[in-house]
Amino acid sequence: MSAHEIPLTLPLEPQVISTLRAGDLVSLTGVLYTGRDAAHARFDALLNKGKPLPVSLAGQTIFYVGPCPPPPGRPIGACGPTTSSRMDKYAPRLLDLGLAAMLGKGPRSPAVHEAIIRNRAVYFAATGGAAQLLAQRVKSAEVCAFPDLLSEAVYRLEVENFPAVVAIDSLGNDLYELGPRQYLDSLK
Repeated sequence: MSAHEIPLTLPLEPQVISTLRAGDLVSLTGVLYTGRDAAHARFDALLNKGKPLPVSLAGQTIFYVGPCPPPPGRPIGACGPTTSSRMDKYAPRLLDLGLAAMLGKGPRSPAVHEAIIRNRAVYFAATGGAAQLLAQRVKSAEVCAFPDLLSEAVYRLEVENFPAVVAIDSLGNDLYELGPRQYLDSLK
């Protein structure tokens, strides 16, 4: 962890989320749940049938990742973020059910922005292309739902000093909009 990163313990407390701002560098320690397209489609199908989710996501952080199989002696293989927009049709519903944070890469839809603000949640971005380095921050990994989905199963990860940046804060400030604007302003 570098000196300018904000250390955060997962699951996040609402009062901590409210202090985070787009652009803040953070270091996550605690529990992350994984989920990609297939897992989200199953979550949605279960909710549509009035059934409970196989894991409680209330207050939790979901990491949009499909980890590679672990090499010998490691809990997980490479685990880089996937494009978050692929989960945008599911994210507002999960946020409304209490999901506190999401971790992935790339911009989000207006509906996700609104749900983040409405639920006072946060969206973190992790560095794409650094999957092997991010895997070194995972201390344990356990499949907890949908094992038939293999790498797209839902895993419970314990992470330590997992680097990320606040991409959208609870007020709706969006680094994917602010960053380019700040860069263009610096050229003037």
